Amino acid sequence: MTHKNILIVGAGFSGATAARCLVEKFPHIRVTVLDKRSHTAGNCHTSRDPVTGVMLHVYGPHVFHTDRQDVWNFVNRFAVFRPFILRTKTTTRGEAFGLPINLHTINQFFRKNFTPQEARDFIATKADKSIIEAQNFEEQALKFIGPELYYAFFRGYTMKQWGCDPKMLPASILKRLPLRFDYNDNYFNDPYQGIPEQGYTAMVENLLDDSRICVKLNTEYVRDMSAAYDMTIYTGEIDRFFAYDEGRLRYRTVFWKTEKAIASQTECKTSTITTSPDLKVYDLQGTAVMNFPDPDVPFTRKIEHKHFAPWETHAGSVLYTEFSKETEADDTPYYPKRLSSDLLLLTKYQKRASELPNIHFLGRLATYRYMDMHQVIGEALDFVHVQ
Repeated sequence: MTHKNILIVGAGFSGATAARCLVEKFPHIRVTVLDKRSHTAGNCHTSRDPVTGVMLHVYGPHVFHTDRQDVWNFVNRFAVFRPFILRTKTTTRGEAFGLPINLHTINQFFRKNFTPQEARDFIATKADKSIIEAQNFEEQALKFIGPELYYAFFRGYTMKQWGCDPKMLPASILKRLPLRFDYNDNYFNDPYQGIPEQGYTAMVENLLDDSRICVKLNTEYVRDMSAAYDMTIYTGEIDRFFAYDEGRLRYRTVFWKTEKAIASQTECKTSTITTSPDLKVYDLQGTAVMNFPDPDVPFTRKIEHKHFAPWETHAGSVLYTEFSKETEADDTPYYPKRLSSDLLLLTKYQKRASELPNIHFLGRLATYRYMDMHQVIGEALDFVHVQ
């Protein structure tokens, strides 16, 4: 690489991975990483709650999982990963079930005691066989699991999460979630799963801890900055880069109502609940993630942060109740909607981006794709590999 000075916009996993890999592969270069926020790690940012000591997933929960050994080896260079299996629960129609749908979910929901093959045969009778190739989320669900499970577990949740009829969403969203005919309730199938012991922000800070990398927080990127560098890697929203002059891509964002339980030897209370004076440990829901798919419930899920670090002990607890809404100008974008009109707009931005010399677009926001952490890191590793 002949470039010597590289600018990276964004100190999340895309930017931090690219920065570290570039300086390790090309010792002569220098990298400047900008981020408009006051912290690194982007939406994976973690921090200690000052009252309870619980490690908070500030922008929502993140569990690292991957089937790529090179990605797993890479992240383990910068953090001690503790094993963690996400076992999501869901409350629908007044009863709690396990997700993803597995043999226990099927038997509990239909009040049966099926063997794996019996459950497989039974669900096959529920599936809509008239759907050959699913054209949208709803068709995929009806072909996949039939109407009863779809309406109980997915339709209401999807409408709240995405703010539109599931018929408008691509089938690929549902394909990410497995259907199992055994009692395995692991939310992911990947062989490597865990959470960094000291949180994701500490991990990203280790990624960026190199004398050849300069990090500037609280710094807003403007395109004129790129003129001072040989190359720019941009990880922000692609439509923002072009000042939204073709129009705005649509995202969903999330926000939370926070409930905090403060426990001590003498009291354990929240703003709404007071428990017996001798209770020393508070557990608000007993699991990390509880979904609420019923359409008449205004929120999508509840997240209890202490359960993401079972190796720690905290008497108090912090619970997020999560709501979803359309992203407005001042909101943090989370999930690209990728409806047909968005994809048409994206094509225009991608064409313009491809014509820019020495400017590269990496990550979820810059490519307008739904990507998990391991995919973002893998993309950055692959990008540096071909340089």
